[in-house]
Amino acid sequence: MIRFEDVSVSYEDAPEPAVQGVDFEVPEGELVLLVGPSGTGKSTILGTVSGLVPHFTGGTLRGRVTVAGRDTRTHKPRELADVVGTVGQDPLAHFVTDTVEDELAYGMESLGLAPEVMRRRVEETLDLLGLTDLRARPIATLSGGQRQRVAIGSVLTPHPKVLVLDEPTSALDPAAAEEVLAVLQRLVHDLGTTVLMAEHRLERVIQYADRIALLPGPGAAPVLGTPAEIMAVSPVYPPVVDLGRLAGWSPLPLTVRDARRRAVGLRERLEKRGVSADGSSDGSAAVSAPKVRGAVSVGGSAAGTRWFRRRAQAPAPSPHTAEVRALTVTRSRVQALRHVDLAIAPGETIALMGRNGAGKSTLLNTLVGLVQPTSGTVRTGGATPHLTAPRDLVRRVGLVPQEPRDLLYAETVAAECEAADRDASTAPGTCRALVSELLPGVSDDIHPRDLSEGQRLALALAVVLTARPPLLLLDEPTRGLDYAAKARLVAVLRGLAAEGHSIVLATHDVELAAELAHRVVLLADGEVIADGPAADVVVASPSFAPQVSKVLAPQKWLTVAQVREALG
Repeated sequence: MIRFEDVSVSYEDAPEPAVQGVDFEVPEGELVLLVGPSGTGKSTILGTVSGLVPHFTGGTLRGRVTVAGRDTRTHKPRELADVVGTVGQDPLAHFVTDTVEDELAYGMESLGLAPEVMRRRVEETLDLLGLTDLRARPIATLSGGQRQRVAIGSVLTPHPKVLVLDEPTSALDPAAAEEVLAVLQRLVHDLGTTVLMAEHRLERVIQYADRIALLPGPGAAPVLGTPAEIMAVSPVYPPVVDLGRLAGWSPLPLTVRDARRRAVGLRERLEKRGVSADGSSDGSAAVSAPKVRGAVSVGGSAAGTRWFRRRAQAPAPSPHTAEVRALTVTRSRVQALRHVDLAIAPGETIALMGRNGAGKSTLLNTLVGLVQPTSGTVRTGGATPHLTAPRDLVRRVGLVPQEPRDLLYAETVAAECEAADRDASTAPGTCRALVSELLPGVSDDIHPRDLSEGQRLALALAVVLTARPPLLLLDEPTRGLDYAAKARLVAVLRGLAAEGHSIVLATHDVELAAELAHRVVLLADGEVIADGPAADVVVASPSFAPQVSKVLAPQKWLTVAQVREALG
């Protein structure tokens, strides 16, 4: 169905090809997963299938890519639209209508399908993806995850033979991600749909893949094999595979179920050592909140450690960095938050979790003054956010939004950093030093739009951190990040928390919450339904428990790092 014949893609100013030596076939009715570190060309390969590369992006494509017999060099994206359905990393870039139902129908209208066919398929897709209650909603009022489901639905309704998906679950809560992946699996098994997908959160998708194409490094040719074969050699792997490597299991487990079947001996070893994840002598003791151990190295560098210590601020006199009392927010006749109470202490890291549309982003936007409370009070650093001037507020609270480009407006990385230094009234070079820690190797003259999604996120984070706000808010901070980039982000956030900065992150990444959060606050329909230590909240939830917790239950371990430390 999809055939790559010695494909390479290069751009005029790039010293090396973005991808080269791509030569493999994806048969009809197979799901192939593209994996590899950021910057290895996964999105570029996906773009060659839809025709966006090179017809839209420019560059030179050598070799040949055929889809259902059509050569993508001679067929433009619109001439492939009846065969290929594409969802990119940014759902907003796909929308052409105003409401959910219209968006689902638009692709079929473009292909000239009969009205009765369109009506039936729209209804089927609304049910499949849990969008029935949103059918009349304006797309502009949807959460990021809801938009992602609509984007996926809009390419399913025309019934394409090939689906090309770039991180399709990155903004979805765990339950919604499982629903979407189950739908894709049904299309592959029952209808013979061919799926080529790139995804960084391998813990979600690896069990659905028939084969994996590993891109081990920039410009390196893909290595194709079964999931088990590739995970044995891959530089990127989910926690369950990492646990299998630590325990010496062969073959490596790919699912929680496989790992649980082999974990009896490992649980016994941990019990015999008499140590739990919190360091207590009782092997069944609850996991405590992550321990603050002082300044840490950013990205493993001593320079990062010195930077954090040098820039540390005196603790705020208030016992709380921010306080929310009886907060209610109504937006477009939708009650987004209802009677929310939340107190955020200095040095505390809180993960806001809950399904898409639960109110997480609205709460963050209220804390930073972008949304005015309908009722109740919000205090951030002793000020009322929506009544405080932006120049004053930037020194109290900073927000990295779901779409990092919303913060990036300059022509180059260097210009962004210079503007950030001026806005924060800090010494020149402050922002650039942090960019160097978060984005090693990124040049000053590159345009932010030419960065990957994960790289733009890191740049936006550096811009916000330049002002050293006591309260840092992050909305889905691991979208587009590979495991190495996520580890660097965790190191930075731990260093900030160790200095006394409060961190609140809205996330669907349960592995990030397990590794980083002191507290987890669960939201549902705008209300707080759980608020407590991370281990107590996530372990008790089948949806939000990390893989290690599921494998080693009833012992309360959260991460592979905790298990590795316990085993010595």
